[in-house]
Amino acid sequence: MSQTSFSASRRKLLLASAAVGGAWLLPGLRNAVWAAGSDAPEKASLRVGFIPLTDCAPVVMAAVKGFDKKYGLTIQPSKEASWAAVRDKLTSGELDAAHALYGMIYGLQLGVAGPQHDMANLMTLNNNGQAITLSSQLKAQGVTDAASLKQAVAAQPKGTFTFAHTFPTSTHAMWLYYWLAEAGIHPFDDVRTVVVPPPQMVMNMKIGNMSGFCVGEPWNQRAISDNIGFTATTSQQIWPDHPEKILATRAEWVTSNPNSARALTAAVLEAARWIDASDDNRRETATVLAQRAWINTRVETLEGRMLGQYQNGLGQSWQDAHPMRFFRDGEVSFPWLSDGMWFLTQMKRWGMLSADPDYLAVARQINRIDIYKQAASAVGDVALPQSELRSSTLADGKIWDGSDPAAYAASFALKR
Repeated sequence: MSQTSFSASRRKLLLASAAVGGAWLLPGLRNAVWAAGSDAPEKASLRVGFIPLTDCAPVVMAAVKGFDKKYGLTIQPSKEASWAAVRDKLTSGELDAAHALYGMIYGLQLGVAGPQHDMANLMTLNNNGQAITLSSQLKAQGVTDAASLKQAVAAQPKGTFTFAHTFPTSTHAMWLYYWLAEAGIHPFDDVRTVVVPPPQMVMNMKIGNMSGFCVGEPWNQRAISDNIGFTATTSQQIWPDHPEKILATRAEWVTSNPNSARALTAAVLEAARWIDASDDNRRETATVLAQRAWINTRVETLEGRMLGQYQNGLGQSWQDAHPMRFFRDGEVSFPWLSDGMWFLTQMKRWGMLSADPDYLAVARQINRIDIYKQAASAVGDVALPQSELRSSTLADGKIWDGSDPAAYAASFALKR
């Protein structure tokens, strides 16, 4: 859980917002000035990519609820088939921005997720809400958790079991690797891993192509509903309140369209705040996302876990203490430098990087805190933290705070 205090008082909020640059204006007046004056968006119609996952919600609801219009924009959500398609369309300029994997953007910056491109993270879209699903066939063999999976893997030749994630440097790859390694299963030596687009996970498990997968919702719940798998762990059990998807674009696009970048961030930030404001808003969001244009699934498949109501397919039910969150008074949304740096430590751990990068410098280059603060000022009443780093304790007891990333990356017994 994050140990960083958030500057939530009105006085601190005003001071932080005023420090962004220029005198403080009331949000409505500031919006009018930005939409109509010299700060108007350079590009008023933006094509924003998304993958059909629950955590695309802030992007979709910004368009559906009209928050984009408030900031002089029209968001055109573009449904994409895979994260590779998002990567290619984002880097080619076919998409202006996208609901994107945190690790994918950092991988692109360093040239390990495709050809090198300078990238930008405008804000975090959500914390928590992913899971690792194991097949019903494993359950029939007595596998119900990481420890029993370790026994099953050890009893078979290396590479017998196949696990899927969504992209080579994805958040899902890192959650899967972390969970397997904590159980003593080497994710590269002991098992086989493959990339599968999120909407294809359930069908691939149904036909026996994998023993487990890590993906976002609603596909873990869908596996339970279709009786083909069970939730072995949630990502928030690995790292409570972890960073997940981000609002990403190219660094060059921000340079060419700073006002559009600010307006887009403000619209999505306001949508995130609206979603988190009440359970009724979450239910409305689930109803929208279930439609064919977005995720195309049953409302009940989305709604339960959006409300933090979990059942794992093994007879256990609970109200999750760390459900998918989209705003949480700005704590979710702020593009913490330490969040981005963590993904770099895991890329180093698993051999995707041959040497330690300048962790902090890379994070400062990608995470556009300047744009985020401007957007937070436009939205109004969004708390800003006193530090750009936060501290968290993961399931294995390791504390991550960004203070010594090279030592952290080297501290794991299982690595590549």
